[in-house]
Amino acid sequence: MKTLLKKLYYSTLACSGPTNSNLISCYFSLINSSPNCKHLRHLHARLLRTSLYDNVVLSSRLVLAYSRHKHLVPYSLSVFFHMPQRNIYSWNIIIGEFSRSNSPCQAIHLFLHMWQSSNVRPDDFTLPLVLRACVGCGLVKLAVSFHGLCVKLGFERSPFVASALVFLYVSFGKIFYARVLFDGMPKRDAVMWTAMLDGYAKHEEPTLGLELFREMVDAGVTPDWVVMLSLVLMCGQLGWLKHGKSVHGWSVRRWLGMELNLGNAIVDMYLKCAMLTYAHRVFDMMNQRDVISWSSLILGYGLSGNVTTALELFEDMIAKGIKPNEVTFLGILSACAHGGEAEIATSCFEMMRDYGVTPELKHYASMVDCLARAGLLEQAEDFIKGMPMEPDAAILGAIVAGCRVHNNVEVGERIAKKLIRLEPEKAGYYVLLSNIYAAASKFDEAEKVRELMKGKNVSKVAGCSLIESKTWLSSSPKQ
Repeated sequence: MKTLLKKLYYSTLACSGPTNSNLISCYFSLINSSPNCKHLRHLHARLLRTSLYDNVVLSSRLVLAYSRHKHLVPYSLSVFFHMPQRNIYSWNIIIGEFSRSNSPCQAIHLFLHMWQSSNVRPDDFTLPLVLRACVGCGLVKLAVSFHGLCVKLGFERSPFVASALVFLYVSFGKIFYARVLFDGMPKRDAVMWTAMLDGYAKHEEPTLGLELFREMVDAGVTPDWVVMLSLVLMCGQLGWLKHGKSVHGWSVRRWLGMELNLGNAIVDMYLKCAMLTYAHRVFDMMNQRDVISWSSLILGYGLSGNVTTALELFEDMIAKGIKPNEVTFLGILSACAHGGEAEIATSCFEMMRDYGVTPELKHYASMVDCLARAGLLEQAEDFIKGMPMEPDAAILGAIVAGCRVHNNVEVGERIAKKLIRLEPEKAGYYVLLSNIYAAASKFDEAEKVRELMKGKNVSKVAGCSLIESKTWLSSSPKQ
């Protein structure tokens, strides 16, 4: 580095104009490889003493180098506005850096400043950066206005702009509009297919997503691990085991070292399909595991009531130095609830704060469920009174369900009536109270609750069953 600086110094003295391409290349290399801010400022000072600062590409790279140091981002803006001249390349650099920063709204202000105060017009690289900034700021209406500008300037068919627009509408949950744009494109690259599939996965439209994947394969587009991740998520949402296995097999054949996020998604998919053995097998085969991997498997065993395995995994996780999070403890508490281990659950609940995890409403709900299932109904009521927040219907419902199992009419009646006042439109609470009365042979009281349901026109919502065929999934209402 010192040799290069010395060469630069003597070259600067010998150079009389900005046309020396070797000198420009030398500065360019030094700016890109600048190790720290002090070195960068030294180069900046050297540039200011020469006519090379008039070179837009060189001064733009200087702005980019400053912006990559978080504490110098405001200074990079000052350097940008002091540039002798600015073109679309330099504007794209500063707008792009702010669109990716923690201040994406600044990118929009810069674009508006460029549009109103300069003769520089945006290109098909500028507008995707502004659209990304709109997503970061959550500005839906402004984003739609920029879409109109894309159409007006003739950029809507650009692959860069089209992909950004699809990503924009997917990010705002406007899947229908994203699909209209997607279908209107004569050419679709892998990025666009991936963005659309990711949208269907994140917004729980798995059936449409899997249809789109078939179209993607027919179009000859090779899926990458991001696409496979979206497919696994959708198969998990549907409980579509057969197709989930196919996606898993395809991933194994194409990628010998499974990517961490994809591995976690496959574990989660098998857990949602109640295939704990498969999930554990994938977990064991993963080259790398993080807190999500461990917590997902613990939660899976927890919901199935396998206390022993859940606790063994928890101990292994701690031994390997992985810090548990809120999902980990939710899995342990769920395991204890299903296994009737109230004492272990109490110890784990108290342990949460030792790991810096603040109990949330769902943890209190699991703890109350555990106490209620174990028949410790008065203790569950006392636990609720000590909560730092108001109990929701799920917590109160757990006590009522425990009262039904353990025939505690007094507590069940009191809590169920509170539930009905809280959510009078939910039929399940009336049914729970009616069943508590019936179990205690109070049939007249049970009948009164049923009559109350009819009087308020409250009825249970019919469920449905999913049937997986060879090629598709169909549903039928439960009778």
